[in-house]
Amino acid sequence: MKQRARISGIAYLIIFISGFYANFYAVENLIDLNNINETIQNLNENTSQLGYGIIGFIVMLIFDLLLVWSLYKLFKWVSRNISITASILRFINVLFFCAALLNLFEVYNIISNKKLNSQSIETQQTIMSLLKKFNEIWTLGLMIFGIHLAFLCYLIFKSNNVPKPIGILLFIGAIGYFIDGFANIFISNYLDYKDIFTIIVIIPAIFGEFSFTLWLLIKGFK
Repeated sequence: MKQRARISGIAYLIIFISGFYANFYAVENLIDLNNINETIQNLNENTSQLGYGIIGFIVMLIFDLLLVWSLYKLFKWVSRNISITASILRFINVLFFCAALLNLFEVYNIISNKKLNSQSIETQQTIMSLLKKFNEIWTLGLMIFGIHLAFLCYLIFKSNNVPKPIGILLFIGAIGYFIDGFANIFISNYLDYKDIFTIIVIIPAIFGEFSFTLWLLIKGFK
């Protein structure tokens, strides 16, 4: 139990660090899906930053795969079937993000081989299309991740081991992923309200998942 908690806690912590760096620092501030000229210029001037972001995402995926196994081992005594389901859902999310990341990697290949400002309008539009696919596929994966969190909440509540407030925060986070995902898919001017929806997801997810991370580390190293 202690070893599995330790492994899960370390994996979660690395996911937090690599994911926040890759998304919010390295990639997100380069891309504006509503502004092709600014996005092209940012990518052209910060190619290495995009590359570092992709590396960060790869690190995040590796440790996410580790959590697929370690969280199953940690909670299988509560309910083997539910634990397997939660792990499968997390694995499916990893597969979705791998598919999304291929689009980002293709963008990196294009801008590495030739500066975008010397490319045709058609090539620049291809870049924007790849970035939109990256966002769309990732969004679908995060909705599946929200379902995973809901099952994880069930395991937490049934375990009588993990503090209940952590489970509540994770459940709110799961709802947040769904709200943001549906808004992204069905609201045509979603980007105008992106910051609001990001807050809906980020606040409960940070408090819930980071609290869970701390509990795992404390449990594992106590």
